[in-house]
Amino acid sequence: MRFRHTHRPGFLLGLIDFCTAGLFFLVYMRLGLQDELDEILGRRTQRYWVAYLLGIPTLFIYTLVWMARIAEELKARALALGIGGRLTSFRHMFDWNVFGLLLFGPAVATRRFFDTLNKVEAELNARAEREQA
Repeated sequence: MRFRHTHRPGFLLGLIDFCTAGLFFLVYMRLGLQDELDEILGRRTQRYWVAYLLGIPTLFIYTLVWMARIAEELKARALALGIGGRLTSFRHMFDWNVFGLLLFGPAVATRRFFDTLNKVEAELNARAEREQA
């Protein structure tokens, strides 16, 4: 699979999602992001809309833990590909969304998540190109 969106503005996406109480990602995930995550992680992940609905009665704790678990899996995939630097993680996603809530924390966490995702996709694209050559 060739990943086309390797330069997503994570902070902006996180800010928009925060301002819309998560509704933005309900749409954005359906536009292909969920399928990309499934491809990268090598398994079918729980659909975001399910995590969102389960998050409503739990004050979105369920949704946050779901996203933090995906972040940790993405970090593991990045490390397996030999990608270094600042990567997303369960702790980074969780802490910024909880303790940084009033300081644009969700946007900060989402930025690092998408930075890691972009690095992984770019590496996978580069490897696919090398294999074709």
